[in-house]
Amino acid sequence: MAFSELLDQVGGLGRFQVLQMVALVVPIMWLTTQSMMENFSAAVPGHRCWVPLLDNSTAQAGVPAALGPKDLLTVSIPPGPNHEPHQCRRFRQPQWQLLDPNSTATNWSEAATEPCVDGWVYDRSTFTSTIVAKWDLVCDYHALKPMAQSIYLSGILVGAAVFGQASDRFGRRLVLTLNYLQMAVAVMEWTSTRARALAMTLNSLGFSFGQVLMATVAYGVRDWALLQLVVSAPFFLCFAYSWWLAESARWLLITGKLEQGLQELQKVAAINGKRAVQETLTTEVLLSAMQEELSAGQSRASPRALFCTPGLGLRTCVSTLCWFAFGFTFYGLALDLQTLGSNIFLLQVLIGVVDIPAKIGTLLLLSRLGRRPTQAASLVLAGLCILTNMLVPQEMGALRSALAVLGLGGLGAAFTCVTVYTGELFPTVLRMTAVGLGQMAARAGAILGPLVRLRGTHGRSLPLLVYGAVPVLSGLAALLLPETRSLPLPDTIQDVQDQAVKKATHSPPGRTVLKSTHF
Repeated sequence: MAFSELLDQVGGLGRFQVLQMVALVVPIMWLTTQSMMENFSAAVPGHRCWVPLLDNSTAQAGVPAALGPKDLLTVSIPPGPNHEPHQCRRFRQPQWQLLDPNSTATNWSEAATEPCVDGWVYDRSTFTSTIVAKWDLVCDYHALKPMAQSIYLSGILVGAAVFGQASDRFGRRLVLTLNYLQMAVAVMEWTSTRARALAMTLNSLGFSFGQVLMATVAYGVRDWALLQLVVSAPFFLCFAYSWWLAESARWLLITGKLEQGLQELQKVAAINGKRAVQETLTTEVLLSAMQEELSAGQSRASPRALFCTPGLGLRTCVSTLCWFAFGFTFYGLALDLQTLGSNIFLLQVLIGVVDIPAKIGTLLLLSRLGRRPTQAASLVLAGLCILTNMLVPQEMGALRSALAVLGLGGLGAAFTCVTVYTGELFPTVLRMTAVGLGQMAARAGAILGPLVRLRGTHGRSLPLLVYGAVPVLSGLAALLLPETRSLPLPDTIQDVQDQAVKKATHSPPGRTVLKSTHF
C-alpha cells in the first residue's frame, strides 16, 4: 500500500509516534479510573437496621448499664445467613430472652422480625461515604446498584455509536478532542506495519496502569463525591493538549484532503528528523504514489457495507462478538470486586499488575503466532479460568480470587488483541466505524454483565457459568477470521477483497480454500 511506504519515509516509529502515544496513554489511564470507580464509589459497606436501643440516645437511657453494645445487638437484630447480624431485618421488639445462655434459635420466630423501616446504619471504617450508603441501595434496593452501573455504561455505548462513524466522516482529531473513545485507532494509523502491534499494546497498557492508579487514588480518597472530582479533573488538561495531536494523514488522503494530509506528513517528517524527506514531499508526489487509493476513496463508504459487502460481513460479525465477550465478562466481574475478596484495593492493584505481563506476552504472541490464534486462545483461556471457579468451594477464597484475577488478565490480553485485530481487518474508509461498532458491542456487553449478577439468587454458580461460556464460544468463533499478521493496513474495500484473493491464490496445493467472499 502506498501510504505505508510514505509513512516509512517520514518515520513509522520515531519521536513523533512516541509523543503521540504518550499524549494518548495518559488520558487512557484516567479513563480507566472512570470505568473502575464503581468498585469504590459504589462499594457496599457493612450495614444493619437502625434500632432504638443502639442508635437512639433516649431509648438507651432506660437500658441497664450492665448491658453492652454486643448484648443490645443480640436482642435487636436477628442472625443472618452467615450467622452475623442480619443486614436487612430487625426484631419488632427487643428479644430479651436471647440473652439467656441456654437460649436457642427456637426462642424467636421470623414473624418477630420486620424490614429496616427506619433505615440503616453503615460501617464507615473503610469508606466515609459511598453512593450505596447515601441512597440506601441495599436489601430490597440492592438491584439498583448494578442497574446504575448499566445506565452509566449505556452512556458510553451511545458515545461509541455516535463518535465511531463521526470520526470516519469528520476526522480523528476533532472527534478525539470531543471524546477520547477513538484514541486507540488514532495511534494505529500513524505507525508502520512492523510497529503497529507494539503501539497498540502500549496503548492498551494504559488501561493496566489505570487499574493500579484507580486503587491508589481510591485508597487515599474514601469519599465518593471527592473521588469523582479527583479522577475527573485531569481531563481538562487532556482536552487542552488534544489540539496538538495530529490528524490521521491516512484518513485525510483517502478522503481527498491532500493539502492537509501533506502538511501532517511534513510535520511528522520534521519531528522525526527526516528533513530531506520533508522537502521532497509535494502534492504531486502524493498524487503519483496514491493514485489508485485516492480514486477508490472518493466514494464514501456506508456503514451498511460492513455487513453487505462480500469480504466484510463475517469479519464484522465475529470481531463484534469478540468485543462483546470482553465487555460482558470483564465488566461483569471487575465491577464487583467485593465478591472476590475482602480487600478490594489489593484486588484492583492485582488486576492491573497481572494485566501488564499478559499484554506484553500478547505482543510477543501476536508477532510469533499471529492475530487469529492469539485472539482465540486469550478468550478461551479466560473463559476456562472463570468456569473453573464453579468447582472451587466458597471457603477457598484465595484460590477463587486468583482464578478470577487470571481470568481478567486473559480478558485484558483479549482486549489488546481485538484492538489490533479489528483495525487490521477493516479498510481505512470504514475502520473507525468498525471500531465504533466493536465498542458498541463491548459496551452492550458491559451493560448486560452487571445485570447477570442478579441471577445469582437462582444459583450462586449461574453468573460464573454465563461469564465463562461467552468468551469460550467467542474465542472459538475467532478461528473463522483471516490472519492479518505482517499485512499492510487496507485503505479501501477493494484492498480487503484483493487480500482475500491473494490468500486464496497462494494457498498450498491440495488444501481446501474458502472463497474470498466468505472472509
